[in-house]
Amino acid sequence: MASTFRIGQIVPSSNTTMETEIPAIFRTREIFLPERFTFHSSRMRMKKVVKEELEAMDRDSDRCAIELSDARVDVLGYACLVAIMSMGKGYHRTSEARLHMRTAENGAPAPVVTSAGALVDGLKVLGAKKISVICPYMKPLTQLVVDYIEHEGIAVKDFVALEIPDNLEVGRHDPNNLLDIYKTVDTTGIDAFVASACVQMPSLPVIDELQKALGLPVVSASVCTSYQMMSRLGLLAASPGAGELLSGRY
Repeated sequence: MASTFRIGQIVPSSNTTMETEIPAIFRTREIFLPERFTFHSSRMRMKKVVKEELEAMDRDSDRCAIELSDARVDVLGYACLVAIMSMGKGYHRTSEARLHMRTAENGAPAPVVTSAGALVDGLKVLGAKKISVICPYMKPLTQLVVDYIEHEGIAVKDFVALEIPDNLEVGRHDPNNLLDIYKTVDTTGIDAFVASACVQMPSLPVIDELQKALGLPVVSASVCTSYQMMSRLGLLAASPGAGELLSGRY
């Protein structure tokens, strides 16, 4: 009988994409591998992608981790990259350790993945030293993301800030637009391209197409989060249609 794993997701209240893209990645995996997955969410209040709301939301993540550990989930994913990155360089390690401690205190210790840490680690798995990136955020928050990534030892060649402050609008962004937006980004000499440094901005439907057009690995925050969740569960990190990182070769 195939094993079934419970995937916990800590989600901003206005996020509509993590609970669609990440399950889609895992469901595609189920087509050719035996493991099965269920998905369970707890929400933190956030409507505008501004630093004050992000800080308040992050404080609420402890409650979410405890709630999800009540369901005895096998892994937890924290679904707001910029909330973590806006709290200071390297903060994903602090957040992951603290939230894991909350699950342990509740008698149900589970590994914790943040989309911020997963993006950095996914790029390192690919051996990427230099990248370019698309962000939906306002320019000051986008610069925080760029600085955070560079602090982790990965150079950012170029970036685009789409400057969409309303998180619901970020979730409504047509992923097909990325097929034109990427052409405005300097990709000369890069090792990998980040189609969406945000788990709320949809990109999964065009990851493979972008990868073919660029001729190099393309990832997103959702793809990297899924990769790290599978890895933390001790499973083959693979899902067709989700780019090089989830090709099964890593």
